[in-house]
Amino acid sequence: MSRIRLFPSAREVDCAEGDTVLGALEKAGYALPNNCRAGACGECKIMVRSGQFDQGMVLDMALSPEDRRQGYGLMCMAKPISEVLEIEWGTDDAKPKLFPPRENIYYVVTDKVERTPRITEISMRPLGAPVRYWPGQNMMIGDPGFGIPARCYSIANAPRADGELTFHVTRAEGGVTSTWLHDKVRVGDQVKLSGPYGTFIGDPSVDTPVLCLAAGSGLAPILALTEAALRRNYRPPVTLMFSARRAEDVYCKGLMAWWRARNRRFRFLPTLTREEAEGHLHGRIPDILAEHFPDLSQHSVFVAGTPEFVEACVAVVERLGGRPELIHTEGYFSQQAPEEVPKDRLMAR
Repeated sequence: MSRIRLFPSAREVDCAEGDTVLGALEKAGYALPNNCRAGACGECKIMVRSGQFDQGMVLDMALSPEDRRQGYGLMCMAKPISEVLEIEWGTDDAKPKLFPPRENIYYVVTDKVERTPRITEISMRPLGAPVRYWPGQNMMIGDPGFGIPARCYSIANAPRADGELTFHVTRAEGGVTSTWLHDKVRVGDQVKLSGPYGTFIGDPSVDTPVLCLAAGSGLAPILALTEAALRRNYRPPVTLMFSARRAEDVYCKGLMAWWRARNRRFRFLPTLTREEAEGHLHGRIPDILAEHFPDLSQHSVFVAGTPEFVEACVAVVERLGGRPELIHTEGYFSQQAPEEVPKDRLMAR
C-alpha cells in the first residue's frame, strides 16, 4: 500500500498495490482531467514532486522526453512504487486548480445541428493543442474585429482526446453573436475562441447524491459535468431535472436514454411549463421540486439557466435543506451584455 500526497493541500490518499494514481484518486472521490486512460492523450499529465512510480507504456506524443526530464507523469498509467508519491494537484483546500485561459485559439466547425427551434448545437475541433478545462467551464466565442462581440458559451461535453468542444447556442432576440452563430457560421468555417473561464465545477472530493437543475441551453454545462461523473463511475445517484416550455424543446433525449441504460443510478426528469405531455413532469421546477426531493440536506446541487431560474431554484433548494457549500450555480446572460467576460462568470458563487 502506497500513499499519494496532494500538493499544496497535503491531503493523502491510499493507493492499493497495482492501482494507478488516477484510479486511486477517483476511488477517494477526487477527479483528475483524463480521457483515454491508456497513456495516449496526455490529458492526465501531472508534475510529480517526489517519490518513485512505474510509468508503464505511454506514447511520446502524450508524454515527451522533455516532460519526463521535468518530472511529469501520466497518472492514468502511473503506479507508485515508493511509500509516498507527492503530486501537484489542486489548491490549498484540495479543490481543482483552474487551467490558465488562452486567447484567440482557432477552431474549425465540424458539425452543426438544430436541436430545438431556438437552440443549435455547434461542434468544433482545435487547429492546435486542445484546450484543457474542467467540465462546467465556458469559452468566449466571437470576433470583435469584424463586429461580432465575444460572448460566453458553456462547453457541453467533458474533455476528449481530439479536443472537440460542443456548444448549445440559444438564439437571442437582437443578439449579434448568437444570430451570427445560427445564421452565418457554417461547417468548415474557422472561429476564434478564448478560455476556459468559470468555476462551475463543484468539489470533486464530495461523495454525495447529485441533483442537477437546468433550463434551456443551461443544460450544456450540466451535460459536461454529468458526462465526466458517469465516465469515472461516480457511485452515488445522479438526477437531472430539465425545464422546457414544450416537448419539442426537450433535447438530447437519445443521450439521456443511453446514460440511463449504462448507469442505473442516473435519472432524467424533463418537465414542461406550457403544456402537458406523456413522459414529462408538468410545472416550473421551483414549484414541483419539493414533491420529488423533500430533503436536499445531503445532496450536491448544480443549477444552470437564466439568472431568474437560478435564483428561484436556489431559494427552494435552501428551503429544502440544501447546504450552501454544496450548491453550485451558473447563470447565462443576455447577448446585450458588455463584451468583456462578466466578473461573476469568473468568480465562484
